[in-house]
Amino acid sequence: MQRMTSLSLPGLPRVALIGDRADNVLAHQRIPVALAALARAGHPVDSYWLGSTAIGPDLDVAGFDGIWVLPGTPYADANAVLRTITAARTGGIPLLGTCGGFQHMLLEFAREVCGLDARHAESDPDADAPLLRPLVCSLMGEEDRVHVAPDTLAAHLLGAGPSTQRYFCSYGLDEAQRPVLEAHGLRISGTADDGAARIAELPDHPFALGTLFQPSLASDATFVHPVIAGFVAAVQAHADRGTAVA
Repeated sequence: MQRMTSLSLPGLPRVALIGDRADNVLAHQRIPVALAALARAGHPVDSYWLGSTAIGPDLDVAGFDGIWVLPGTPYADANAVLRTITAARTGGIPLLGTCGGFQHMLLEFAREVCGLDARHAESDPDADAPLLRPLVCSLMGEEDRVHVAPDTLAAHLLGAGPSTQRYFCSYGLDEAQRPVLEAHGLRISGTADDGAARIAELPDHPFALGTLFQPSLASDATFVHPVIAGFVAAVQAHADRGTAVA
């Protein structure tokens, strides 16, 4: 577990950044920059980078106030990442998944809530009817429009209607399996022009949001994407509730 912040103030909200860090992944470079910008704006968090192989079966994520599952798949230990998502989902811990994190949030929900034998074509290319399959048109390094549904967490963060977002992704949800996920409570709150899923959320969770786009790619030292800012606000609220209970 690698600490990402130099701040050592007691009582800071703690965020786990879940994924296998690579210096050549732009999203990984931008995330500490975005969190530092939020800290300067008065919203600091104590962030820790957890590589997937460092997530042991006994890791207690209840000590974190937020879980961010990052781009950079395939993960070295996808099952460990899925266990972390389950813990955040069932424990009411603010959960953000971006790109590969979005995909694995869907994978975890399909397996643990819907009871499906769901597979990811990136790591299981021979799977029959994988839940996550190659996009018809790759979005590697592309910008594309997202239509955000009203009265959703995504709309609260981004505003309802169309917006343009940045991607670095080649896999997405098999739309034929989407009705099963929705029937079990998942909400697709953002779609592409053709209606394909781009944002998903859990309405009954304090904050559980996944985006196929990468908000960190639109963030720098002067601007933090509203999805990241909203996640950090939820992390702070979770920490405040814990302090109040204590």
